[in-house]
Amino acid sequence: MSPTDRLRPAVSSPLPRSAAPRTKIEVQGLDFFYGDKQVLFDLHMAIPEHRVTALIGPSGCGKSTFLRTLNRMNEIIEGARMRGRVLLDGQDIYDRSVDVVELRRRVGMVFQRSNPFPKSIFDNVAYGPRVHGERDRTRLAEIVERSLRRAALWDEVAERLDDSAMNLSGGQQQRLCIARALATDPEVLLMDEPASALDPKATAAIEDLIYELKENYTIVIVTHNMQQAARVSDRTAFFYEGRLVEYGETEQVFTRPRNRRTEDYVTGRFG
Repeated sequence: MSPTDRLRPAVSSPLPRSAAPRTKIEVQGLDFFYGDKQVLFDLHMAIPEHRVTALIGPSGCGKSTFLRTLNRMNEIIEGARMRGRVLLDGQDIYDRSVDVVELRRRVGMVFQRSNPFPKSIFDNVAYGPRVHGERDRTRLAEIVERSLRRAALWDEVAERLDDSAMNLSGGQQQRLCIARALATDPEVLLMDEPASALDPKATAAIEDLIYELKENYTIVIVTHNMQQAARVSDRTAFFYEGRLVEYGETEQVFTRPRNRRTEDYVTGRFG
C-alpha cells in the first residue's frame, strides 16, 4: 500500500508499555553554537530503536543542525561547537575515544539532494565497504545486491550495474544513495528531507521504503511535509527557534498536541 493511501495520523498506536522499544540514541542537555551564535538550546530526547522519528518545524529552527549532531557531521563546519551529550547505545559519541569513521558507519546519512558519485552504480554502493577494507569482489557483489534490494532498487538496475549512476532518474538516484548508506551495515539512518526534490511518485516510493526499513534500522528524518511526517513516522519532534517544543507519539502530536505552538504549526497557521 502506498503511503499516499495510508493517510495518518492513524500512524501506529502507542505500543503497550511491556513492548516499548529500547532507546537507541539519548540526547542530554544539548546546546549548539555556530561561532558565538547559539542555535540549539538544552535539548533532551530519547530516540527509540527500530522506529521512525520525524523532526518538524519551520525553516531555520535547528532541525538539520540537530540531525547532524547525531553523527558528528557538524564537526566539518568551522567554528561549530556543542555542549551536552549524545549517547548511542549508552556511549557518548563525542568522547575522545570514539572513532568518528566507525561512528559514521554505524550512523549513516542521506542528504536532501541525491549526491551519487560520478561512478558506476556498482561502485557507488561498494564505495563504503571498500573504504572499510573490503576487497573481495564476490563479497562486494553480495553487499551491493543486498543493499540495492533493501533500497527497493535492485530490480530496476540489476542488468546495468556498470552504467553510470548519473544516468538514473532523480528518485532512483536517491534510492541509490540510501543503498550506499545501507552498504556499510549501519544501525541508524539519518535522512535530511530525502524526498523534497522528488516528484510525487518518487516521493511515495521513498516513503514506502522508509516504512519498510524501520524493521531493521532506527531512522530519524527531517521533513517540512506534515503529511509525510504523519504517514511515515512513529514519533514526532517539533522544533521552534532552536528549542524542542514537543515530542511524542506522532498520532498524539498531530491530533492532540499539548502545546499551542505545535497545534498552530501542524494545522498550518504558521510555518
